[in-house]
Formats: sequence, C-alpha cells, structure tokens
Amino acid sequence: MQIISTNVQFSFICRVSRDEIKIIECPRDAMQGIKQFIPTEQKISYINKLLKVGYHSLDFGSFVSHDIIPQMADTAEVIGSLDLSNTKTKLIAIVANERGAEEACKFDAIDCLGFPFSVSETFQKRNANSTIPEALERVKQIKDLTDRHSKELVLYISMGFGNPYGDAYSPEIVEQWVEKLSLLDIKTFMLSDTVGVAEPKSIQHLFSTLIPAFPKLEIGAHLHTAPHNWKVKVETAYNNGCRRFDSAIRGYGGCPMAKDELIGNMPTENLLNYFSHEQLGKDFNLNAFEDALREAVQIFPAH
Repeated sequence: MQIISTNVQFSFICRVSRDEIKIIECPRDAMQGIKQFIPTEQKISYINKLLKVGYHSLDFGSFVSHDIIPQMADTAEVIGSLDLSNTKTKLIAIVANERGAEEACKFDAIDCLGFPFSVSETFQKRNANSTIPEALERVKQIKDLTDRHSKELVLYISMGFGNPYGDAYSPEIVEQWVEKLSLLDIKTFMLSDTVGVAEPKSIQHLFSTLIPAFPKLEIGAHLHTAPHNWKVKVETAYNNGCRRFDSAIRGYGGCPMAKDELIGNMPTENLLNYFSHEQLGKDFNLNAFEDALREAVQIFPAH
C-alpha cells in the first residue's frame, strides 16, 4: 500500500471541464479490516474531523454481524456522538440484510444505506452469506425500508470489474444488473473494483455505456488501487463521465471478505491532486482535510 508523508503538497490541476466532483470518504472501509479494535472515542474524533472537510458523503460505519466485522460493533455509539451541527455531508451506513437496515433506519442522522450487491456468486456468499437471488430479495426489502424512513439506498456493484474466483463475468452482466436493479427506483450505483482488477478498457466500457444509457442514475466509482495504477483508473472513469468517487485517506482499507491480502482504497489525497480545487466545490476545506490526515496517521497502523 502506498505510504505518503503527512506533509502532502497539493497542486490542483486546471481542467477544461468544471463539473463538480463528489468525493465520498470511506473511514468504514478503511477501518473494517483492522484486527486491533480502534477505540470508539478515536473513531468519533476522526469522523468529526472528516465532517468538517466538506465531503459529499461519509461511509462512516455499518450495521452488520459483530462476529464477522467486530471493528464496526460500535457504529450506533459512534453516530450518537457525532457533531452534525455544521455540516452538509451525508452519512452512509452499510448493511447486509433487512435486520441491519432496520437498525440503521432508527437513526435520523443517517441519510443513506449502502448495500453491496455482488455480480460474483462466490463473493456474494462470502460477503453476505447469500446467493445472488437472495441478495435481490434483500435489496427489495431494504428499498422498502429506506422509502418508509425517507432515506436513500446506494447500491455497490461488488466485483463490478471482474473477480478472482472464476465466476462468470462480463461488462454485459454488470449492465444487465444495473438495469434490473434500477427498476426498483434505485438512483445511485457505485461500480466497485473490489479486488483491484479493473483495467482502463473495462472502466471505459462500463462508464461510457451505462451513463448515457441511464441518464437519471448517478453511477460512481469505488476503485481499489495500487500505487502505480491509481491515476489511469481515475482518469479513465472521469473521461467517461464519472463524477462520483469513493476514497480513503492514504488509501487505507480494503475488503476483508474478498481476499487474504487487502487491495487498498483509492487514496483521497490523490483525488485532491488530480482534480482542480474548483471541481471539489466551494465547501471543501483543505485545512480541515490536512487536520484529518494527521489524525489518520495516529489511528491506523503502518502498512
């Protein structure tokens, strides 16, 4: 995983397009695979700093089995101590079934529920202990809950660029599932490069196909990267219409249910260096970001 100094120099690139970029910071994804429990007070302090940055959203926690992801067992306690008095940032909580969704819906502060829907049967079983048809039924149940509680459902298309298990994969399979799931009135889809296998060709094909085909949907990128290929992935997604990106400070994290060796998240600071300050929006506070980055170094173990 890429290690960078906390003394990051940001030189924003001037681009022709001024479309605003939505950056979704993912502390939940960064933390969930760490075996040593991060004290709840540290999580609260860190997320409160992130809330000052001006992100579009924070993927801050999850309501899943504590036995499977013990790091997230304190999500309810964390949300009760967040300072939401002066932020426009939306809060996303990840759920894997109806029970988790019911728990998340109890909290008014949570704006969105995120559900990982895998186009790989093997990963769907590993990640959520369900088949793909069972996952589809869960999506329907969760969508009903989010509608009743005035929350948004974000669908993560896991293994959206391929899988390491030998399961059938093609971009057309992803396209078919996005079409089918969109009929449930789901508006936001994140194409997830769960194990870092996406290549420019597949990124270009999916975004250049899906975005024009579904103009009423927001289709974003949850890209896992290595230090050598982050830029080409971002550039390809951006040049083919993607304007919503998940990331994590310093590239921490990865999915512990995918492989034994985690592939890191897209480092947020790389996105900040790639996009112009104007594209990040007038509410993005670089000083607050640097403050959060310094705290991240204290929280996360060295990689």
